[in-house]
Amino acid sequence: MEKKITIQDIADALGLSRNTVSKALNNTGVLAEETRQKILEKAAEMGYRRFIYLAQPSAAENTEVKELALFTQNMPYGSHFGTYALNTFQEKISRNNYRLSMFPVREAEISSLQLPMGFNKEKTEGIICMEMFDPDYIEMLSSLDIPLLLIDTAADTDITQVKADILLMENHMSIYNLTDTLIQNGYRNLAFAGDPEHCRSFAERYQGFKHALSENNLTPFTAQFTGRTVFDTPDTLAETVRRTLQFPDAFICANDFVAIDLIRTLRKQGFKVPDDILVTGFDNSDESRIIEPHLTTVEIPSSKMGYIAADMLLSRISEPDTPYRIMHVQTALKYRASTGKLKI
Repeated sequence: MEKKITIQDIADALGLSRNTVSKALNNTGVLAEETRQKILEKAAEMGYRRFIYLAQPSAAENTEVKELALFTQNMPYGSHFGTYALNTFQEKISRNNYRLSMFPVREAEISSLQLPMGFNKEKTEGIICMEMFDPDYIEMLSSLDIPLLLIDTAADTDITQVKADILLMENHMSIYNLTDTLIQNGYRNLAFAGDPEHCRSFAERYQGFKHALSENNLTPFTAQFTGRTVFDTPDTLAETVRRTLQFPDAFICANDFVAIDLIRTLRKQGFKVPDDILVTGFDNSDESRIIEPHLTTVEIPSSKMGYIAADMLLSRISEPDTPYRIMHVQTALKYRASTGKLKI
């Protein structure tokens, strides 16, 4: 019989404490991102399978518990919207006699289009993908003939061809409205910060930004903060800020974490938000309400999205011939101090 891999086995292999490994696998406590990723990669390599239960049927019910799989390149943790969505997703599926197994997908598996270690196609009723943004890998998963739900997806996924349901938050109009509000308040020099190619949500936010500019006969003030590498490291961002000669009136950021990194870097360079530059985010993360100044952002109904995701995947399992769906969940603008006093 194959040996069951435990948290202690992973801890021993890495020379870490059991508590540290548990934090990474269960998304609890504070942990360096490099350490977290190292643990998740080792867990996948060793064939560790993390089963997530919220409730199980009693023995008297004699009900079979069926399997769902979560595929992810980066397990959501902390205040990432996916953390809250997964909690309610698990709550809903457990009431329907399903359990969820988490499978970290490594770069080697992405590049070779291989399924993650330990995954059993024959025993899996459905797959949910979160933080999976490689279009070729998504296409491979959609060919497995297993019900597939994507929470967000790659920016260049051909959604007319992929055999999967897709769940997104509303991105385009919320950023269009936010950008247009700034313009109507007299701010004409606006820039997008973040990588529009990171995922479909970021791409839709960028399109909403450009749409609002176009409607007002404007163009982006600068593209220096728009791209794949600008926010890779604090040093890269700091160097970009240092070499920028002219700054926009406002940065429209791809999400809260981009915005918070930018605010902190600008502050170190002597800029004040919003006195010198306005900054906005997206997600309404816990951090957006803590940083000074509090961040203008877009609220995602993260917990509700978990219930919706469960409904979408379970209905696909029970009715596989239903046309594939793309659903956008309504979001809400939250104006705070990082954009100063605006006429809304």
